[in-house]
Amino acid sequence: MEIDLSGVLFSQFKKTKREYEKAKEQNNTILAKKKALECAKLLRLLAKYDKYNEKSYLEKAEKWEMVAKNINNILLSSSEKRTEEIPKKRSERVKEEDELDKFKSYVKNNLIQKSSVKWDDIGGLEDIKKLLMETIVISALQKPASIKPWKGILLFGPPGTGKTLLASACAGSLDATFFNVKASSVLSKYFGESSKIISALYEVARELQPSIIFIDEIDALTTKRGEDTSEASRRMLSTLLTELDGFQDKGSDNLVLTLAATNTPWDLDEAILSRFSRRIYIPLPDKEATKEIIKINTKGLELNVNLDEIAEKCVEKLYSGRDLKNLCQEAIWNMIRDVNKNLHELAKLPYNELKNKKLKVRPLTNEDFEEAFKKIKSPLTKSEIKKYEKWAEEFGG
Repeated sequence: MEIDLSGVLFSQFKKTKREYEKAKEQNNTILAKKKALECAKLLRLLAKYDKYNEKSYLEKAEKWEMVAKNINNILLSSSEKRTEEIPKKRSERVKEEDELDKFKSYVKNNLIQKSSVKWDDIGGLEDIKKLLMETIVISALQKPASIKPWKGILLFGPPGTGKTLLASACAGSLDATFFNVKASSVLSKYFGESSKIISALYEVARELQPSIIFIDEIDALTTKRGEDTSEASRRMLSTLLTELDGFQDKGSDNLVLTLAATNTPWDLDEAILSRFSRRIYIPLPDKEATKEIIKINTKGLELNVNLDEIAEKCVEKLYSGRDLKNLCQEAIWNMIRDVNKNLHELAKLPYNELKNKKLKVRPLTNEDFEEAFKKIKSPLTKSEIKKYEKWAEEFGG
């Protein structure tokens, strides 16, 4: 697969543009011309690697070449206006800092969650849990400079297979800052704000490291670019690509791990895929994992059932971890209604009086699960599972 370098090039362009502005302020004609030509060159490279924006980048490249050609007149004009521009630039810097603080405050108040999930709370997925544990441990240990932990891991597979739980366990076991990011919390109707939220997110993550950034349904943010993709979406994607490249963290031992999850990996932009060199398929639970998940979700209750038989049936029905949780809840409620006749009539009592009464329970039976099977259906088909397996063979690893 061809690696899309647009994120790297865009970051270099922004850096070179700042260097041009600095040379311009210092009235350094030779350096300013050199940086203007470098900007033009980078934009032409961007046009090569980002075909969807090719025309726009080429037009901008031509403008930078004109800047280099007319640099003497530009610097002369700039010098004449410098006295009145200095207060304005200072004011603009203050405004930018205030704006950044606003978005950082939004991130801290809305995207940080406390995770209490531990590895033992997840049934099955032993190999995947081991890989994530190793990544966290390596990031903290003293090690040779050539040994680097994973900075970005993509978790893909059917809905409800435990992708969010895995990310929560990474943060919970490490007592790390956990950023739970959904598309709705990043996408903004105001032009350019989504990009600024992404930048603020990673800046806060670096400040509060060790940090786990979990981007759920990343496909909603980064679907393949096309002619109908808006400029705001392209800008947000470029910002995300730059952050995933980790330029700010080069040579740092800080742990800022990005875990992204998707149910539709085939919809992701190729540039995003190239940033997640580790792509892990989270499959439906097998028989042994199913038994573990059932035990976790019936903890505190006695199981008087043929667990092997129930697990086999769950596997046949293509149940995900979420389906298994719902199955257990249905079985538990069937038991509760059986031994607590007319339970609903207790709703007439005051709350304080209810607190003095005890709910009757009994061991869960095969019959309880049989009733639950009638209500819990998996939305998946075998052909859909094969699609995930095929994609995992081609792009996973």
